[in-house]
Amino acid sequence: MSKKIDGKVALVTGSGRGIGRAVALKLAGEGARVVVNDLDKDVAYSVVEEIKALGGQAVACEGSVTAPDFAERFIKTAVDNYQGIDIIVNNAGYTWDNVIQKMSDEQWYAIMDCHLTAPFRILRAAQPVIRALNKAEQEAGREVFRKVVNISSVAGTGGNAGQTNYSSAKAGIIGMTKTLSKEWGRMKVNVNCVAYGFIMTRLTEASAAGSSTVKIEGRDIKVGVSQQVLEMAKAGIPLGRPGTAEEAAGAVYMFCIPESDYVSGQVLTCGGGLNGV
Repeated sequence: MSKKIDGKVALVTGSGRGIGRAVALKLAGEGARVVVNDLDKDVAYSVVEEIKALGGQAVACEGSVTAPDFAERFIKTAVDNYQGIDIIVNNAGYTWDNVIQKMSDEQWYAIMDCHLTAPFRILRAAQPVIRALNKAEQEAGREVFRKVVNISSVAGTGGNAGQTNYSSAKAGIIGMTKTLSKEWGRMKVNVNCVAYGFIMTRLTEASAAGSSTVKIEGRDIKVGVSQQVLEMAKAGIPLGRPGTAEEAAGAVYMFCIPESDYVSGQVLTCGGGLNGV
């Protein structure tokens, strides 16, 4: 039985854990050769080995997506190992919340850099490679579609109190998606966006207020939500529960398969019926 994206080269940022890992495993399971990225080298290589153990192909490109040289290094990893680019998933991200009067410039720029500047740099670095590949395919009389899937949130489509930085960045990635769908259509690139609702990951699991942190870019970032907030979120989701990482990956996958070759510039909400927060 043939796989829908067999042999495609997929780059997925933030794919060492959570949704990104699920996306990497899903794409690899459908035949893609994956470039795995995570801040932590050990975590990135662990996913690579997981994919290989399942019979897939993967390489790692560890490091922060906000590093000035990351975008070029990420694209080069794909080209050097697999001689091309077919799918780019801009997934890496986290939240660093506060109300606007208490939000520092550092908080603002950290989230904007991760969720908006990093995807911009990656796509900018990818453009010359994609353009050259498309030109060669046109000269050969072949039509090949490529896929970009950016990750947004219902916070970006509807706003969320305490998340001025995150909501603004996630709204911005929608604008980037719609613009690039116009710029890159001539190169046969479908550029779409998935906006997540409440998806269960280590960043959203129930915890006592302030009791759980993760280290990101040298900072201890509070993660998790209170049990009360979790119960309120469940009550507001028409399907009655948060989504899983695997379900979140399924939404990305739909934008990566041939059936979406005539879909571009769209935002798909993956929220179990939840369209706002």
